[in-house]
Amino acid sequence: QLQASGGGLVQAGGSLRLSCAASGRTFSTYTMGWFRQAPGKERESVAAISYAGRRTEYADSVKGRFTISRDNAKNTLYLQMNSLRPEDTAVYYCAASPPPPIGSLSDPKKYISWGQGTQVTVSS
Repeated sequence: QLQASGGGLVQAGGSLRLSCAASGRTFSTYTMGWFRQAPGKERESVAAISYAGRRTEYADSVKGRFTISRDNAKNTLYLQMNSLRPEDTAVYYCAASPPPPIGSLSDPKKYISWGQGTQVTVSS
């Protein structure tokens, strides 16, 4: 089970840190990802991280602004979002993909468990 938190309303240029708490004993073996869905748009991958954190992937639109990380001892995934823009407004979801982490980490079809989402709103 995944529980995302940390969303909110922030002005453009501001920062937010999302967290995703996972239950169970398998968190440290799973690839984890952040996805987002804006109104009227399809869900898109934002960032992903391999089970040990050695591999990360980012959408071009967030590279250099967002950082994904994980603490396997705490069963928690993070997304640090800096220099936020109005176009980052969306519901953000965390998700888990079982091993092995072959190929792209960002393919949503590989993710089998999804959190409930947290709203991020960036005002201009």
